[in-house]
Amino acid sequence: MKPKPHTIALSAPKLDANAIAEVTRAIEDNWITAGGPFVTKFENSLQEALGTQRDLVALNSGTSALHLALILAGVQAGDSVLCQTMTYVATANPVAYLGAMPIFIDSEAETYNMCPEVLENTVESLIQKGNKPKAIIVVHSYGMPAKIKRIAEVAKKYHIVLIEDAAEALGSKVGEQFCGLFGDYGILSFNGNKLITTGGGGALICKNTDDATQVRHLASQAKMNASGFEHDNVGYNYIMPGLNAALGIAQLKTLHERVATKRKIHQFYAAIFDEIDDVDLFESFDKELYSNYWLNVIQFKESSLKSPEGLRIYFEKRAIESRFLWTPLHLQGIYTHQKYFGNATAEEFWKRSLCLPSGTGMTADELDRIKDELIAYFSD
Repeated sequence: MKPKPHTIALSAPKLDANAIAEVTRAIEDNWITAGGPFVTKFENSLQEALGTQRDLVALNSGTSALHLALILAGVQAGDSVLCQTMTYVATANPVAYLGAMPIFIDSEAETYNMCPEVLENTVESLIQKGNKPKAIIVVHSYGMPAKIKRIAEVAKKYHIVLIEDAAEALGSKVGEQFCGLFGDYGILSFNGNKLITTGGGGALICKNTDDATQVRHLASQAKMNASGFEHDNVGYNYIMPGLNAALGIAQLKTLHERVATKRKIHQFYAAIFDEIDDVDLFESFDKELYSNYWLNVIQFKESSLKSPEGLRIYFEKRAIESRFLWTPLHLQGIYTHQKYFGNATAEEFWKRSLCLPSGTGMTADELDRIKDELIAYFSD
């Protein structure tokens, strides 16, 4: 009997001996809980990797970072926050934590991120009704940079805080500037499936040092001093543990090599789908938009007799992982009562698309397996 092949994961973490050694040092030095020198080292390494002097704070998740960004933006119960609909639910949940109302904005059909035109029309409409939004959350979904310069112009024009969710876009750029550095606040994630992982973790890129100081305060239970137990605000347990930071330090040294690997994987898929008429490979439409291609996405043409579900099942039977896109948030049961502005562009992308394996640790044999199965599926 032929042995069952091992599963090719969608985006497995890639850890090496250097990462393990750094974790071992953290354990030996007993810096395993929140904060400490390994967290500081991780933050400094992240600043260096992004080529920025902006203050940033390492936290226990990207969701925590977004929650604190909204607090710093002054979002309160009853406020409106404009949020991209094509994104993971964790983008909108922190808005709900604060009792504010997410208002969902449709995608445009080139990056499938927030549409600047729909955004501006929505802002103007809401202002006319006396409901000026308190913040805008734009997302670089699947590593593809949004039309962030145009969106930033809208935010500046109407004096609205811009929060940039770059959880999936570490290493992606617009021109020479990394995603996460265009907004008033930038969100990063280091979850297990991300380009750099700390097991679980995130970071908040701040406007200035005062904001960073406030973030550290709130993320440490709003404790007023090191020796006492007085607290001056409702705080949170959000600081990244040293053990998690240690896991990410060595990986950050290879960030740009990892991005290059992701882009090579994208070229691998591009060569395959150049010969297949049923689908289009989702890729940058503009050289200025430099994607890390965190996940490679294919979109099935309306004329195709194949489908995302068909390929997903075919792959699953052959131990290859694939995944549907995020269900647009205005279609999620918990958010269907919230306002949505758009023309179903995100819905069409979602219905006809599928994410393919994109891990930087994939072997040549695994890539050959994927290629052979793709050719077989679309040839049948």
